[in-house]
Amino acid sequence: MYHFLSGYTAKVAGTEIGVTEPTATFSTCFGAAFMPRPPSVYGNLLKKRIAEGGAECWLVNTGWTGGKYGVGKRMPIKETRALLNAALDGSLNTVEFHKDPNFGFEVPVSVPGVDTSILDPRSTWVDKDEYDRTASKLVDLFIENFAQFADQVDEGVRQAAPKVPAAA
Repeated sequence: MYHFLSGYTAKVAGTEIGVTEPTATFSTCFGAAFMPRPPSVYGNLLKKRIAEGGAECWLVNTGWTGGKYGVGKRMPIKETRALLNAALDGSLNTVEFHKDPNFGFEVPVSVPGVDTSILDPRSTWVDKDEYDRTASKLVDLFIENFAQFADQVDEGVRQAAPKVPAAA
């Protein structure tokens, strides 16, 4: 529900007027312009349907890997297909996971047919400090965006938000 309400995506050159490189953006419920009711109505409906149906939900990066725009590249379709197939055939339910340090969600350690480095985004960036700065900015964008929904959702959904790391 957290990620559905956030609706994180990117404006991409060639599909958006005036956009020359990918730009992070949020579109509530991945279709804000077409949602006449308050977002929490759609989020709660999704939450109810998932619970009633016992559905497994997965976030799949179909965007960018290996560095910022101009350095990295689009996520390989081969890996995307392998991840989707593993989700659909249930084998993704049986792999080992680790917690993403920036967003707190569980990420597979390895999946058959998927280059394991892609499952650890930081490892795909040559400049690890640049990755850390970029990830930190993205965490801040998520937190800032979700503030508009925080009082409309339950504590479980609020806990799914990324956390700003404690200062060292």
